[in-house]
Amino acid sequence: MNFKKITESDSLHQNLDLLSTVDLLHGINNEDQKVATAVQIIIPEIEKFVNAAYENMKRGGRLFYIGAGTSGRLGIVDASECPPTFGVDHDLVIGLIAGGDGAIRKAVEFAEDDFDQGWLDLEKHKINKLDTVVGIAASGTTPYVIGALKKCNKSQILTAGITCNPSSPLALEAQYAMVPIVGPEFVTGSTRMKSGTAQKLVLNMISTSLMIKLGRVKGNKMVDMQLSNNKLVNRGEKMIMETLQINKDEAKRLLEKYGSVRKAIQSKG
Repeated sequence: MNFKKITESDSLHQNLDLLSTVDLLHGINNEDQKVATAVQIIIPEIEKFVNAAYENMKRGGRLFYIGAGTSGRLGIVDASECPPTFGVDHDLVIGLIAGGDGAIRKAVEFAEDDFDQGWLDLEKHKINKLDTVVGIAASGTTPYVIGALKKCNKSQILTAGITCNPSSPLALEAQYAMVPIVGPEFVTGSTRMKSGTAQKLVLNMISTSLMIKLGRVKGNKMVDMQLSNNKLVNRGEKMIMETLQINKDEAKRLLEKYGSVRKAIQSKG
């Protein structure tokens, strides 16, 4: 299959090792400014996928992210932030990375090259037709990811792909392809930079919009967030104060009584 790996194209910036610190920083920043526009262009594709995933999730389906290296780590970060932010179970949004959890901190050699392991990892979670699987790979060529999506498609499981290379194997395999084209990286081939930023933005959009559609936000407030530290307790008290128009002491009393911003607000509804 012939396609151009834009993510591997030569940097538009030359002689990086001779540049001053400020020129390096301006160069990176100038490239980063292209990312939001690239993501904006594909909002129609993201919208189609979110609506399809929502139909599954409102019937009890789960959302899986699967990737290798930086892409896998980004999926795990997004998945791990859903329970504390939106109060959902830890098994509603699940991130999988080639090489297992140990690869989150340290690369596992050649793990991403195993075409069959991605599906085996999904099977450990008893993947089923109500679930949704998002493959993440900047290059769009990672065997671990493509193999998993190919098997999901054969098993009638909803699939999507986030890649920065159009017409890549991942983009062609995914039922819903989301392809922000960010161009060459500042450091040639370093896809943890613009490509990674684009993937993070798309993941933020997917999980946040899904959680809102699933009723996990009231107005613009994270009313189901876990109250796991003093900062979040204070934030919860402020939400209650603003929503119910009461003082801090009363908000604190309600939060201590009900243990939830949502329940505290509903108690006065």
